[in-house]
Parts: sequence; structure tokens; C-alpha cells
Amino acid sequence: MKRLLFAAALLLSLSVAAQNKMLSSKQLMSRNLYPQAPMRGLQFVGNTDQIAYVQDTVLYMGKPGKTKACLTLSGLNRVLAVSGEESMSYLPYFKVLNDKELRFTGNGKVLLYDLSKKTLTTVAKFPVEGASHLDMEQNNFWSAYTEGNNLYVKGSRRNPVFIGSTDQDVVYGQSVHRNEFGIEKGTFWSPRGNYLAFYRMDQSMVTDYPLVNTTARIAREQPFKYPMAGMKSHEVTVGVLNMDNERTVYLDTRRDESVEERENYLTNISWDPNEEYLYIAKINRAQNHMWLERYYVADGEFDTVLFEESNPRYVEPCDPMIFVPQHSDQFLWFSLRDGYKHLYLYNTDGKMLKQVTKGNYEVEGLIGFDSKGENVFIYANKEEATGRAAYKVNLKSGEMTLITPAKGTHSVVINAKGTALIDIYSSVENPGCAQVLDMKGKVLTTLYEIANPLAEYAMPGIQMGSIKAADGVTDLYYRLITPPNMENGKKYPTLVYVYGGPHSQLVTDDWLGGGNLYFLYLAQQGYVVFTVDNRGTDNRGFEFESCTHRQLGTIEMADQMEGVKFLQSLPYVDKDRMGVEGWSFGGFMTITMKLAHPEIFKVGCAGGPVIDWKWYEVMYGERYMDTPQENPEGYENNSLLNKAKDLQGRLLVIHGAEDNTVVWQNSIEFIDACIKAGKQVDYFIYPHHEHNVRGYDRIHLYEKMFDYYETFLK
Repeated sequence: MKRLLFAAALLLSLSVAAQNKMLSSKQLMSRNLYPQAPMRGLQFVGNTDQIAYVQDTVLYMGKPGKTKACLTLSGLNRVLAVSGEESMSYLPYFKVLNDKELRFTGNGKVLLYDLSKKTLTTVAKFPVEGASHLDMEQNNFWSAYTEGNNLYVKGSRRNPVFIGSTDQDVVYGQSVHRNEFGIEKGTFWSPRGNYLAFYRMDQSMVTDYPLVNTTARIAREQPFKYPMAGMKSHEVTVGVLNMDNERTVYLDTRRDESVEERENYLTNISWDPNEEYLYIAKINRAQNHMWLERYYVADGEFDTVLFEESNPRYVEPCDPMIFVPQHSDQFLWFSLRDGYKHLYLYNTDGKMLKQVTKGNYEVEGLIGFDSKGENVFIYANKEEATGRAAYKVNLKSGEMTLITPAKGTHSVVINAKGTALIDIYSSVENPGCAQVLDMKGKVLTTLYEIANPLAEYAMPGIQMGSIKAADGVTDLYYRLITPPNMENGKKYPTLVYVYGGPHSQLVTDDWLGGGNLYFLYLAQQGYVVFTVDNRGTDNRGFEFESCTHRQLGTIEMADQMEGVKFLQSLPYVDKDRMGVEGWSFGGFMTITMKLAHPEIFKVGCAGGPVIDWKWYEVMYGERYMDTPQENPEGYENNSLLNKAKDLQGRLLVIHGAEDNTVVWQNSIEFIDACIKAGKQVDYFIYPHHEHNVRGYDRIHLYEKMFDYYETFLK
């Protein structure tokens, strides 16, 4: 009996020990400590209700819950060897066309695999080595790609079409307007592949901004184009290549040669399903007026303006028009015109047929349609402001049906018929799950449930909640991470982690509440870590985000300080040991808060901070602050150069020496202002990094910040 009791006690002690492991700084970049889905590439097979996925080194296919292995890595490599192709070390992502054909990318080619014959066919070859911005057309598998600043387009003819020049200030086929307005690329294939639209960006009029490469024995200047707020911007046009005759026309987007017309933003390029027209959302430089324009593809001539949108603050279309299947004369348009991001149904005469969705929530994305184009599937945060669910919306009646009832943040795949979906989601409590559902949200099959990857570790507490904003009315959502096994009566040093800028939402109902291992590591080391999404952040409506217009930093800080009041009410928070940390806009907020409230924040750590908005780029800076000429008071009031004299306590400023987003000049001039004010400040540079510290150096960054807190906050 004694032996049994001893064995039981030993097992219990081992179990407790196994759940009390501590994270090390070297583990903070470990993928294995984040949830890993056992199935990759989950999809429906063609127009059927069967599913397919890769698990380990096997491709499975079949009815949900009854799938069978249909291809193994070793089997694929045997076929590759017979075909004279190099072997692969893993199964690639397959697009399963039907129950017999798979398409995948490997060895620089697009390959078609016949499951029954076990043969490979080369569908297309990738362009030359060193090419970038590859954009493959999905009907004929033609390709568009860039080399340097020039564009090459490979079609059915032997030699690719060259579109470019020797002028290094002119860029073809790449993203423009510094990736604002939802722009992520610079080439756009037409629905049938007969045409390619592309951006041409002339930067010759933009001032060169110097970056320095210090790896050379004699450091070399590496200038790049950086149009600052209020200064000359680049000029963009849109070309259309006819793949049949290889001729290019440029759209007549400038109907006069005024500076205003040349500096308009050309966004959200959309193709007419019949390839007769090209649509562009054109925005003036002031970003308070948008015209949805239509152009003839054949000659590039302007046809008409379908409709306009304007707002005294700004308009910011980020989604191209979406044509409704089976209705080539109808399309959906995203707009915030009623205060929240919703879908509107239009015809191609520019007449609004109806507002499809409506309410005090945001439509966060479009998933697709059913086969008849009668229902549209969307993501929205209607049920939960911090979550994301999927819905079916009937275009005729407007009836909206929740199809992912589980709490959390969802990503779904709809089958071709629009009758079932694969739902992949997580929540604060759930590391991850995948299920097959019907359109009423009923679970048909559970595909996997991910075990907690941190089960063996001492798990900090993660609490989600809400407080009121500084206006006393608006709800703000927070995430509070507390040390494991807190002691009664003990007070803990507390860190406010902040971003706070537009297009951000840090507090989300997914695994770890949108947090990361770094926050858990800090909590394990005895810190409370707090984050609140202030007004000015995303997914809460236009007024919530845009109320900060022309005064970035003011309302945001007021809301953050309401979060501090909440923290100070907690019995375990040490009011005398509070710090603030953030990067980019969060770096700006960190210094703003530290300088304004030295009595609250003992320590601050700011990475890549904007110091003065006059040094930020045109598109973002002018949208939220207008130009320095138009809003001198706003720029002056929120410049941190003017507030360096208020610095007290410890502040660590970190910057990447090759930062091309928030240029190094920002923090350098802040340091100079501190010197002139007689204030001591700590400063650290990551020599060969841009705006983010990536790779193994990021562990160095985490250790740098943690050591700072251990020295000056704990």
C-alpha cells in the first residue's frame, strides 16, 4: 500500500511539474508552441460534397469522416522520377479539380496529376530565375512577372511581352500608393485571360530619401522614393495589354493635366465579366471624394461615373466591386456610408438596387456566392465585436443567417453548391477546430480538434472584458494577461502594450486573445500585461475609427488612460511599477503616453516610432491628418519633438536603421530634442532591419526589452 501511495504521489508531482514548465526567450519564435492544424489545404473537391486535405505525407479525399488515402509523398516522388522531375521533401498544396485530377506547383512548374493513370502533365513553367511579383492567369496559365522595375508577360507566343523602360524612376506591374486602399499587387488578369491590366507608377517627381548600406567597406547610399505628407506625390496610370495582338493602351484617367488630376489615387481595379470594361475607384489626393469610373478596354477611353462618395473626413474604399454570378449587370460594393462597413447592390448603370446588410456591426469580408447567385456568404462581427463569424445573406430578401454558431474567429470554405462549409476557427479557450457544417450551422463532421500546445507550461490567466472610453459611452475591449499562480496580497509590475492606430484590432476572440508567446513569457516572469483597443482602431464603425481625424494621438491616449484607471482599480496591480510598450503607431503612442503621464509610467519602450507626422508618407499621413499646410495646429500639437522636455524616468527607443516605413529620421530627431532639453534617453539600433525586426534577431529584441523591464521596472 505504501508503494502504491508513493507511486501515486510521484505521478501527481510529475503531473504538476509537467504543467509548470516555463517559457524561455529562445522559444518565443517557436512555431511548435502555437496551434498546428493536423490537416493542410482543407477544401471541397470540385463541384462535389467530398473534401480533400493533406495530413503528414498523405493526401486524403472522400466524404467527410470517410476519407481515404489517394496519394502519398513516396508515390508522388516515384511518378516525379519517371517524369524526369526532382523529388519533393513534402506534399505540396494541391488544388483538387475533381476526384481524378490534382493541380499543384513544384520544381518551377504548374503540374497536373492524374490519380487513376498516375501520370504528370506540365501545364505551365515559371519565368526566369530572379523574377518577382509572379501573377499566374488561371485559364491558360500565362504569367506576368517583373524584373527590376519592368514588367514581362508570357502568353502563348514564344517570347514574353516587355513593358517597361530604362528610366529607373518608373515602375511597372507592382503595387502602388504604398499598399494603401487594399492594394497588394500591380497586375490584374481579366476573367478569361484575354487581357492584363497593370499599374505604371512614375516616381521621378518624388524626392529621393537616403538609406545607407553599412555592410560595404565604404558605406553606400541606397535611396528610395518616399513622398512625405504635404510634399509631391508619385503619379500613377493604368495600362491594359491585349494578349491577342500584344498591344497596350492606357486608360484615360487624366482628363486634364492638372496636378490634382495627376495625383489622384487609382484603386480597386475590377474587371467586367465580359471583359468589355475596366472599373476603377478614383480618389482625390485629399481623400475625401471617390468616383467609381468605367473605361472601355479596347481603347482605354473613359465611359462614365457610376456613382460618387464623399466625406468631410475621408473615404477609403479597400475592396473592388464583386459581380454577382449569373447577373453580369449587378455587383456588390462595400461602403461605410451609413457609419458601418456594409454591402450595397448596384446595377452597372450605377443605380443602387438595395442595401444588402445593415446594422451596428461591420462586414469584414466576402466569402463567395451560391451557384445561382441568390445568396452571398460574408464574414461579420454582428454577434461578437471581438470575433468573426460567417453568415449567409439572401440578396433578394436580405435575410441573414448565422452559419458558424461557435464563439470565436472563423475562416470558412463553402462548397460549390452553397449547401455546406468547412469551418476552421479558434477562440480564447479553444486552440483550434475544424468541422463540416450545413447551412444552418449544424455540425455534420468534426475533422480535428487541436490540443493545447502549452498544456505542459504554467499558463497565465487570459481575461477579456470591456471598459468605457473617455467619452463615457463607447465600449472598449481589453485583454488582461496575469501571472500564473498569483499570490494573495501581492502586487505585480504591469505593462500596457499599445498600438492604437487605424486598421488595427489587437483584442480578438481567438487563441490567446490575439496575444502571443512574448506576452505569456512576461506574465510567467511576474508581469501583468494589458491591451485595450482605443477609439481610432478598426472594425467598430466609421465614427469609432475616424474620430481621431486631424489629431492623431489625442483621443487614443485619453482612451488608453481609461484603461490605466481600470488597471489601478485591480488589487494586484502595482501603481508605482507601470510601463508602456508599442511599435510603429504603438511606438508613437508609447512616447506620447510616457511624456504626458510620467507620474503613471515609470518605464517606456518604443519601437519604430512616428515622432512627427510631417515625416510620414503621403497616403496614410494625409488621410488621417490632412497636410501640414492644412492642419498646422494638429501637426504641432501631436509632435513629440515639442514634448521631449517632459521626459522623466526611463525610456528606451528602438529603430531599424533601414526602416522604409517610419524613416529613421523620426527617432534621430527625437534623440536630438532630448539632448537639447537636457533629458537622458536610452537608444538602440537594429542595423540591417527595416520596420520590423525579423528572424532570429527578434529574440534579441525580446531579450533587450525584457532586460530593460527587469532593470528599471521590476
